[in-house]
Amino acid sequence: MLIGEFQHSLDDKGRLIVPSKFRNELGMSFIITKGLDGCLNAYSLVEWDKVQEKFESLESGGEKLRRLERWFFGGACECETDKQGRIIIPQNLREYANLKKDVVVIGNRTKMEIWNPDKLTAVDLDVEECIEFADRIPGLRI
Repeated sequence: MLIGEFQHSLDDKGRLIVPSKFRNELGMSFIITKGLDGCLNAYSLVEWDKVQEKFESLESGGEKLRRLERWFFGGACECETDKQGRIIIPQNLREYANLKKDVVVIGNRTKMEIWNPDKLTAVDLDVEECIEFADRIPGLRI
């Protein structure tokens, strides 16, 4: 399980050091793609297969599903860690997530999220709304 939050930096080549706690879970090779909240999501190859299976199990969703699949899978790429535990984040994905120098890496159960710090702060501003939502989920105790 991927959990925790880490402050990291991209180097001039767009390389990111993957937190050591995440490397075993993600493996040496994993998939990065666009996330719905403006971040990047990284999935181990096993988890990526599960995501693909979920899409395949959906009944025909028409144009909106096709557009979502094109956006999600078209932006995806396979990354391999080097000996220092770094990956290169492609330019198109860095632009999508507005990643510059500083980034925040978060473990979110089955995926790693890579955030622009300002975007993450903006998304997380209304914590009270999240707490109210959590209170309405039957059986969830946090």
